[in-house]
Amino acid sequence: MAFEGYDAFDDPYSYKGTSILKNKLGLRDATLLESFELEMTALRAKEPLPHGRYDARHYRRLHHHLFQDVYSWAGKYRTVRTSKGGNPFCFPEHIPVAMDRLFAAFTASGALNTNAADRFVDEIANFLAELNAIHPFREGNGRSQLAFVAMLGAKAEFPFDFARVKRHTFLPAMIASYVGDLEPLRSELFKLLH
Repeated sequence: MAFEGYDAFDDPYSYKGTSILKNKLGLRDATLLESFELEMTALRAKEPLPHGRYDARHYRRLHHHLFQDVYSWAGKYRTVRTSKGGNPFCFPEHIPVAMDRLFAAFTASGALNTNAADRFVDEIANFLAELNAIHPFREGNGRSQLAFVAMLGAKAEFPFDFARVKRHTFLPAMIASYVGDLEPLRSELFKLLH
């Protein structure tokens, strides 16, 4: 994506003197990189996605699957501190523990075994808000989040249609969730249920 709006400190992921992420093609133009990234991740998203236990390791495999053609670090937790709009994401030294805790809590919630849509959406909203606040990868968090939540919805038999996401309402809902207001995100998720 165009990497505007993200702040990274001492960023070893970017080409020196730029905000352009180092990539497998060596692209140094942000527009070209964005186009390449979107094309390759869209193609990978059409392939069968990795199977797993719906845990942090599975999530990392999904990110690797989507971004393997673009970044050598696909599927690896970031090692640099990042923020967006002045809001810091989880410090890299805490990401592995935070991810393991988040996925363990989601599993313990029983969300994948409920037959109540409202309970499922509540748990997914909580999970998605926390996952976004952790922001485990240097790039590709949003696409990985939506792909993984789509897999969770399919498994729980509450499928989401993320092709219907409206960026102008979904993005503000994600931002609100960062500060603990989950209602807009719940509302957006309900609209996306099949």
